[in-house]
Amino acid sequence: MSKSIKFDRHKPTFFALAWGVILSISGAQATLLDSWYFNLVQPAWKPPDWLFGPMWSTIFICAGIAFVLAWNRGPSKQALRYLIILYIVNGTFNLVWSLIYFRLHRPDWALIEAFGLWASVLAIILAVRSYSIKSAWLMSPYLIWVSIAIVLNWETVKLNGPFS
Repeated sequence: MSKSIKFDRHKPTFFALAWGVILSISGAQATLLDSWYFNLVQPAWKPPDWLFGPMWSTIFICAGIAFVLAWNRGPSKQALRYLIILYIVNGTFNLVWSLIYFRLHRPDWALIEAFGLWASVLAIILAVRSYSIKSAWLMSPYLIWVSIAIVLNWETVKLNGPFS
């Protein structure tokens, strides 16, 4: 078996791992928990800060598995290209949200951007559900978590705004 064939068979796994690692590392670098963050008034129901790392790790693992399953069941090369584009768009929205919120200190702008993140997760679910229902279900915790994050972001804006 040639090296090319081995790589092609594992290409979705390599992509999913790279996507998860790049998002995890860049997201961690973008997330600055400094005095600005700790001085924000947070809603009483906000999850503890230590929970966010394990939650995002779990979500990225589920999303990576969803990608591999969808890739393996993809009906066409066009569907697979679309899947890659959706994951790249999603990763971009994910990273940009962190940069806006934690580095620019603009939860109000991040709230607007969060709807793009939410829509990108939904787009993945809708794209794969016809050929990989398992992938769609594996993406559902991501959609739920982003939905919770939007409400938390909204509450933070209400409690602390206006921002400048």
